Amino acid sequence: MKKLRYQVVGVMSGTSLDGIDLACIQFVDFKGVWEFKITAAETHAYPEVWKRKLENASLLSIPEITNLDETYTIYLAEVIQQFLKEHQLTEDTLDAVCAHGHTVLHQPENGITIQIGNNSALAKKIGLKTVCDFRVQDVKLGGQGAPLVPIGDRLLFAEYTYCLNLGGFANVSLEKDEKRIAYDIGAVNTVLNFLAEQMGYGFDEDGKIAALGEVDAELLAQLNALSFYQQQAPKSLGIEWVKAKVFPLIKAAPISIKDKIATYTYHAAQQIAHELKGNATQQVLITGGGAFNSTLIKHIKSLCSLQLVIPEKELVEYKEALVFGLLGVLKLTGKVNVLKSVTGASKDHSSGKIFLP
Repeated sequence: MKKLRYQVVGVMSGTSLDGIDLACIQFVDFKGVWEFKITAAETHAYPEVWKRKLENASLLSIPEITNLDETYTIYLAEVIQQFLKEHQLTEDTLDAVCAHGHTVLHQPENGITIQIGNNSALAKKIGLKTVCDFRVQDVKLGGQGAPLVPIGDRLLFAEYTYCLNLGGFANVSLEKDEKRIAYDIGAVNTVLNFLAEQMGYGFDEDGKIAALGEVDAELLAQLNALSFYQQQAPKSLGIEWVKAKVFPLIKAAPISIKDKIATYTYHAAQQIAHELKGNATQQVLITGGGAFNSTLIKHIKSLCSLQLVIPEKELVEYKEALVFGLLGVLKLTGKVNVLKSVTGASKDHSSGKIFLP
């Protein structure tokens, strides 16, 4: 039986604005059973100027977003080229670069999702076949355009009852009635990082600030009452929701920043634990930056019965880049990479665009 092998670079930039994740991955498709190996990975932290530009991108007009797209594509190409050079990756050794780009506007209810750094110019600048623009087609088919990682959960991590990602937003993926379903639970690092920055830190390292603060009952109740939590899946979130619904409540609370971090951390844990139904024989794979927040993990563990599994650091940090690499391989081979049961689209489909240099 023939094994099919691929080597790609997966590139991901998330809403937490930690930076650009890049991972070189080798995939093997053995009659639909997938294996992978991450051979190189790193995060290119955003300089302050880019962090601020991306943070405020949802406020821009469409022409302004177009201009931002052009400059971001140049910047992204330089970051990718540097990674390729460092690890001696060339068109002779790579099948493609598979890039998510960066989401600046996500309003699927209005038929809109915009990612920058997602066009033919990227392929031309890096000089390699590029697969990108994974979300737009799904929205055109009536889907949420998110989350896209669950196809990777099904193909690569089927032994887990839940796959939980704790990034800018928390999202979860699981099998239900022989279908893969997934949805966003709520904001995590988009809020916690915002608050930590007000104390002079980039993020709440290891959840130390949250551990020292007090949970405020009034703010906690207001956060838990947000209507998104009562909506049925499929559902997804963008930074616009955080700015419109979460930040006003947090800013209005007459408590210290430390207590706001403690309260929001516990709130996030409550909403996450509410979705993790099961028993101690079942496992939850936890990845994303929030997996390193000991206070958040401790709260989740105290509020649910399942086994929480935090894998090796490389997988925690680069699972999304890994899966976007897989999405690109699936697109290159004409296989389904977006599931209608996850996004609510009218059909399963092979999403993304393939650009040649």
